[in-house]
Amino acid sequence: MSAVLHEFTTEIPEWRPRVKPIDLAEATPEQLDALKVTPSNTKVSDYVLVLANDVETLKVRTPLFNAIMYNKGGLGRAEREIGATAASVVNRCVFCAAVHASRYNQLAKDETLMQRVFADGERAELEPRAAAIFNFATRLSKAPSEADADDIRQLRDTGMSEEEILDLILSASLFGWANRLMHVLGDPVAKTGNDAAEQRNEGR
Repeated sequence: MSAVLHEFTTEIPEWRPRVKPIDLAEATPEQLDALKVTPSNTKVSDYVLVLANDVETLKVRTPLFNAIMYNKGGLGRAEREIGATAASVVNRCVFCAAVHASRYNQLAKDETLMQRVFADGERAELEPRAAAIFNFATRLSKAPSEADADDIRQLRDTGMSEEEILDLILSASLFGWANRLMHVLGDPVAKTGNDAAEQRNEGR
């Protein structure tokens, strides 16, 4: 059995559930509706198949996630991933950090920022806008009271609008919850040959 990973990486690991995922071939109509798939769909992650044990929660959770991370306007996709990664680093969620760091690298076409974040954490030397985003999301994730007016001012000084700041707050806050759910339901483990692309969506 693969060992649980504890170090941050941009190589997306596998996720080993502690709760039995539903069998997609035996899913109820309600579960399939919450999943938005058919029984022939083979690319649904174990994470989402675990969540499908609670249909009502999954039906709310997926639209909420999509609205926060993928809605048009406001903060750019790559910068939302910085907020998600910062929260995941604070909460030591190796799987989520890997997924969202990797997604940032794809969107930004630059691996330097995440290399620095994983190597140096809060001491990472980033360009001003990225630093303001990462620092704010980090402080918010440690304790909401740590993110203060000075942090908001620094975000505004980089040219961020109120709408962009709200998107950053939402992305970091979402992962304050999502990280803890991942911790409870399963563990990140070294790959055993599965296609990394099937893990990349983290069930979203």
